[in-house]
Amino acid sequence: MTSILPVFRRSIRESWRSLLGWTLGVAAVLFLYLPLYPSIGASDQMTQLIDSLPDQLVDALGYNQIASGAGYTEATFYGLIGFLLMAIAAVLWGSSLAAAEESGRAELDLAHGIGRSQYALETALSVVVRLLWLGVFAGLAVWALNDPAELDLDPVRIIGASAALVGLAFLSAAAALLAGAATGRRIWATVVGAGISVLGYILQALAKQSDDLEWLNAVSPYAWVYRQSPLAEGVDTGGLALTWGVALLLAAASALALRARDLR
Repeated sequence: MTSILPVFRRSIRESWRSLLGWTLGVAAVLFLYLPLYPSIGASDQMTQLIDSLPDQLVDALGYNQIASGAGYTEATFYGLIGFLLMAIAAVLWGSSLAAAEESGRAELDLAHGIGRSQYALETALSVVVRLLWLGVFAGLAVWALNDPAELDLDPVRIIGASAALVGLAFLSAAAALLAGAATGRRIWATVVGAGISVLGYILQALAKQSDDLEWLNAVSPYAWVYRQSPLAEGVDTGGLALTWGVALLLAAASALALRARDLR
């Protein structure tokens, strides 16, 4: 292969159908939930329902701010369903490096003059580009629904919330890439990538239950970007930089890990 970015270009070309499916999934969630805000977000029935739930559950899900447009959007999409969709996509795409090795495709590609570092980094690039597309699409959809759904969101904060969502997803993908590069097994890539998302969410939820557990926020990637509400207060730039920085380091480490061992 002598073309520019051959692994990246092939990955994008072969995955456009799945990317379209994920895009439609994000659109379905946004256009299903956000237009409902005027009728249920600040209604008395919703307030009574929230009051009937345990305080710990309300805090964990972020429903304590659901009466505001920012709180509703974050509780339904950015902090929950959208996060879930992006995390699943990220882990699936991040485990593709190990999947290529298990199928023998990576060995065949490397035999055609592609370096191992190049292979890993171009795979990471293809993942982050697809995640960025989903993040940009989500941000544009939220912006388009802002006035019709009476959310009263600051457009600049929509950008920050989308950047936080993509960074969090890319962190899981990069962890999956590293695990796949280090082991050559897709199962380990999936477990590690999914574990980052699940553990981060759980640690942040636990930190909300007690002041004695607040220190867990320091080790939860989810809390790095969502401890301060991106839509209501503006994104935490320090947490956002930390999330993206760790993700990029893990992606770079995957290139080193792939170079350091023999392929299975």
